[in-house]
Amino acid sequence: MSHDGVGPRAVMRSVAFLTAGALAVPLLSGCGSADEAGKPLARQDIAPVGRAQVAEGGTLRWAVDTVPETFNTFQSDADATTTRVAQAVLPSMYRLDATGRPQRDSDYLESAKVVDTEPKQVVLYKLNQQAVWSDGREIGAADFAAQWRALSGKDSAYWTARNAGYERIEKIERGDNDLEVRVTFKRTYADWRSLFSPLYPKDVMGTPDAFNDGARRKLKVTAGPFVVKKVDRKNDRVRLTRNTRWWGRPAKLSEIVLTAVPRDERASALAAGKIDLAEIDPAAAQRVDGAANGTAGPLAGPGSGRTAAKALRSWALAHGSDEDTAEDEVEARTELRKQVAKWEEQQKALRDFEVRRSLEPAYTQLALNGADGLLADERVRRAVARALDRKELAKVVLKPLGLPVEPVGSHLALAGQDAYADNSGALGGQDTAEAQALLADAGWVPGGPVEKQEKAEKAAGSEGKKAGGKKSDSDDDSADGDGTYVVGEDDKGWTARRSDDGRQLAQDGKQFKQVHGGAPGAYAPKGTAAPAAAPAKALAKDGKALSLRFVLPSGPGSEPLAAVAARITRMLAKVGIGTDITKVSDESYFKDHIASGQYDLALYSWPGSAFPATDARPIYAKPVPAADGSLNVEQNYTRVGTDQVDQLFEQAVSTLDEGEKRSLIRKADSRIWAAAGSIPLYQRPQLTAVRKSVVNAGAFGFQTPVYEDMGFLKKGAKKGAKASASPSGK
Repeated sequence: MSHDGVGPRAVMRSVAFLTAGALAVPLLSGCGSADEAGKPLARQDIAPVGRAQVAEGGTLRWAVDTVPETFNTFQSDADATTTRVAQAVLPSMYRLDATGRPQRDSDYLESAKVVDTEPKQVVLYKLNQQAVWSDGREIGAADFAAQWRALSGKDSAYWTARNAGYERIEKIERGDNDLEVRVTFKRTYADWRSLFSPLYPKDVMGTPDAFNDGARRKLKVTAGPFVVKKVDRKNDRVRLTRNTRWWGRPAKLSEIVLTAVPRDERASALAAGKIDLAEIDPAAAQRVDGAANGTAGPLAGPGSGRTAAKALRSWALAHGSDEDTAEDEVEARTELRKQVAKWEEQQKALRDFEVRRSLEPAYTQLALNGADGLLADERVRRAVARALDRKELAKVVLKPLGLPVEPVGSHLALAGQDAYADNSGALGGQDTAEAQALLADAGWVPGGPVEKQEKAEKAAGSEGKKAGGKKSDSDDDSADGDGTYVVGEDDKGWTARRSDDGRQLAQDGKQFKQVHGGAPGAYAPKGTAAPAAAPAKALAKDGKALSLRFVLPSGPGSEPLAAVAARITRMLAKVGIGTDITKVSDESYFKDHIASGQYDLALYSWPGSAFPATDARPIYAKPVPAADGSLNVEQNYTRVGTDQVDQLFEQAVSTLDEGEKRSLIRKADSRIWAAAGSIPLYQRPQLTAVRKSVVNAGAFGFQTPVYEDMGFLKKGAKKGAKASASPSGK
């Protein structure tokens, strides 16, 4: 996940209850039947065809955010590209299917099962007899043991970012033959399928020096359908080529070239023929869609039919060129013609691409910092939550993209995953009267006296800046404060650009660049009108106004988060809660504000894990004092936790009964909802521009990509043929 989302498993992943009467939790069992998980809200969109329809050879040029600093996924600076490479070149005992559930990968694993539970849990892995590393050595127990020792946490010389699960292993042994690996656990571990995915060779895991440095810049030994052929940091490329020792179904592509391309340059890179596949933001998606139907993309609304020339001319007039300048000045006309020609040339090239749409396996949340300040009072947090119309927020983001409009109902899983159930009833839906009653119970009085106070120098740390204040040269000129304002100050109106009828408009939607290579940020489509809502009288208590610090990033691409925040501020204003918007730099947003607790409200994301008992525990664990007197929060950046939630996670990770584990996870989620430390809003869009001839690739949704099946459609073949089997059926 980044500051809108941190990478799954690389950096993984509520004040105590009041009286039982005040916090009665409906449906606390949260256990329902298994079918509560339902189906994924959106299917993956990858143009699936059978392997017989895929041409042999070819190079797939794939845009990524970075050339990674490390190829070791267990290090703290691993990012999304690290994971992408590992999926293509390293073994994983289990991979995710289209519903986000782990499935055995038969290319590496013939079987894996718990063979003993008393006195200790023992898992027996039987490996595929053809599975070998690229240097010809068989994959075996020595590799499993080396990875366990490196990640067990016993040796601090290994610079590991995580060891979840590995610390519960007691020993690893060779079985009856070289193809068998026996793993004995000290304590029962329900999520044992999460281990050894990916699996590195003992050459990488065998010593601290090899672990810390050996796999940072290159991967000499691999075992997947592809190998790392070349890392070109000068030109920001990683070249993967077919593995000649691969024993599974041969890769259709000759090579995959991962190229770092900034997100705001991807539409141009697609048009220039530099890349074939790229995750894109909604504005770029509109351009690609516009190229297909002859509209001008973001310069003209969908279906307008305006030509690029007319749209650009209108744009020029709207941005400072008067009629005489636009019509008469030779220099202006020449420049406009160049822009038109360039635009139309790009749009013509973009006709070779299409947008494939799904939902990312991640959700955007509103985080409420309950460590201290106004939100330390659980009643205030619950009032914030009850003021939000989550359905409306989901609709604003997802409906214009043609994606299902449904708020996320769980902190611990997403629709379709085994542990998913909508437990939001433990907190309750939008209810203005209930929100106001909670605030009244907490002592907040409408229109109460407020002592005159000096404004804080910064609302959230040294790099904070208030929305609506003096803008720097780097600020977006289209909207002071990105369309946000300090709620409760009657002399401050909306300053963002407005539509012809005076309605507030969200700014152009762009993906927000993440800190650790996680999924991109929340979206707010261009031209979406904000709902009208008259602010209630500001609330006060003990001479202080009820105003919350809402911290947002300020860099390029942050407009969508600001637009979502603007909607939330208006919803909160309706119940009398003020919000003090503070914009900070992208570089400091997560590290200096979210992780350090310098905020009241913030927007960022978490992924839906197939192993929530392991991965989600550090996100919701109750903070505990450290030896040096500081507070150890792990990844619980809201600082809200309870002993009950901790106990439920421990019980869930310690049972081998799948039904019991699912029930315990759902109970934990109900209590997390009730504590109101974070409010899941919506699953995020996944938009991928893909050359039309590329098949078995695109918006993957939950599923781990099947790299050996990707390629280009054979001449004369048609899309829609039966898709290849999932990894479990190889």
